[in-house]
Amino acid sequence: MACQTLAKVLQRSMGEVAPPLTSFQLRYPLIIHAELMTHRVFSRNARSSRAVPTARLIEEVMTDPFIPRHWGANQKGMQASVECNEEVRLPALMSDGWASATRESAWLYARDKAVETASAFAAAGYHKQISNRLLAPFLHIDVVVTATELANWFALRDDPAAEPHIRDLARAMKAAIEDWDRTYGGPDILRPGQWHLPYVSDRDQAGIRRIWDAALAADADLVEHARAVSVTRCAQVSYTPFHEAKLSVEQEVARHDALISARPMHASPCEHQATPDTLLPDGSWANPHLHGNLRGWIQYRKTLNGECA
Repeated sequence: MACQTLAKVLQRSMGEVAPPLTSFQLRYPLIIHAELMTHRVFSRNARSSRAVPTARLIEEVMTDPFIPRHWGANQKGMQASVECNEEVRLPALMSDGWASATRESAWLYARDKAVETASAFAAAGYHKQISNRLLAPFLHIDVVVTATELANWFALRDDPAAEPHIRDLARAMKAAIEDWDRTYGGPDILRPGQWHLPYVSDRDQAGIRRIWDAALAADADLVEHARAVSVTRCAQVSYTPFHEAKLSVEQEVARHDALISARPMHASPCEHQATPDTLLPDGSWANPHLHGNLRGWIQYRKTLNGECA
């Protein structure tokens, strides 16, 4: 059992003048999620502990709990450059008094107590949004992130002063970009009207065309369906592990339609799809009001009426 921090580039694109746009699939300790959320230039969808059954999360924290890899010693300030390896005194299990445990054993003791208490809340009939909170320190979280602006993130988070586990994430994201660029020769070059679509491959688009061949009057119809599939697959991270989604393409399109027709609209999964904007002769963007947080790109969410209440 160890800290599990994973990063994979789902899609990396750029326009003739639009900057690189990168979508990531991430898994990292839940304890650092609040720090990632402070970066407002990120579009993100994440697994919600309100949506996952308590029994499933208990299984996760028993088989793959978050365990710190860096055990900082107490000192003044936010950074803990030196580690501590002192034993931790805990209530003795078999006798009155106290017993000492290694830092890892003490952490797992706390995990076991949290599991015991979460199970008791669930058995008593409490909703998972209550019982699952007790498991939070030991959980990982699955997240989809899309951004054009990554320099500040890397400057702050891949730095000796950063919290060690979020630095692990920043380094994993850097490595994922380098791996993509090495494998594919850099970002895909898109023209205006061509779409950056996380989770939708050329093979997926061929399958969409086969399913709706009679109904697809033009490439624009294919793009619309492919974009809908991408939205649903980004949304599914909130309740389903990345590799376990089992919807048909038809069901994915229907789920997209339900998301954007809901009131209020569930629009955040529509932030990961974008097409390059163009520059005017004066050097300004043609559609800056449609960029959202993706500079130089027309973000799908911003094209939807009612995307913000």
